[in-house]
Amino acid sequence: MNDSIPQLADCLLVLENNIATLTFNRHDVRNALTSTAIADDIVSTVEWINKTADVAVLVITGAGSAFSSGGNIKDMAERAGDFAGDVQELEARYRQGIQRIPLAIHKCEVPIIAAVNGAAIGAGFDVANMCDIRIASTKAKFGETFANLGLIPGDGGAWFMQRVIGYQKAAELTFTGRIINADEAKELGVVLNVVEAELLMDNVMTLANEIASKPTAAMRLTKRLMKMAQRTDLPDFLDICAVFQGMCHNNPDHLDAVNVMLEKLAK
Repeated sequence: MNDSIPQLADCLLVLENNIATLTFNRHDVRNALTSTAIADDIVSTVEWINKTADVAVLVITGAGSAFSSGGNIKDMAERAGDFAGDVQELEARYRQGIQRIPLAIHKCEVPIIAAVNGAAIGAGFDVANMCDIRIASTKAKFGETFANLGLIPGDGGAWFMQRVIGYQKAAELTFTGRIINADEAKELGVVLNVVEAELLMDNVMTLANEIASKPTAAMRLTKRLMKMAQRTDLPDFLDICAVFQGMCHNNPDHLDAVNVMLEKLAK
């Protein structure tokens, strides 16, 4: 299965124990999501995961001191690269560029854990919020800083953050553009846990391995249900649950798990 791992340009992708780890690898630009191939790499990774049934969990992190600094500020100042052109050109570039990230991550069929190693700013903060679970290093900082630059969260960040921490808290962070540390991020509910930098990946992998130990097919269906629950009326949702549960009952992994449980109870 390792032979099928896509070749990426600006990220590193490793598969071990059915856990895929995607590392943003452009420390030279603090893992910026514009003017790099990171967006392409995220899309390619999710497409590969959705076609590779044995992958159970995706971990996303950054190399170097930053998780991701978001947009390239120098390009903004020079109206160059992804930020060049008139309104129509920029609209097309956003849709064909950075907006592919939220669409891809939203479609990812496996649980995603963000291991936030350092600064997650602007679109970098938004990418963390697109994940299912966030664990932060004590060195992490978070900022929805678009307003400070006279911009809006063009990558869909306003949609994701309020679903993570509620409208009022998301509004305050978005309207003020202030940067918060890891401890406040935990207090607000942005992250699940905060750990020392040298323990971050061990902590994340412990959680990832626990999730990966569950029957993978059922976990993928569970992830789909969690997403559907946000947009589906209860009667329709229960109908979908019934169908998915029928699929699980007919999966050999279910019977294997039941037999393991029975063996434990018999001891």
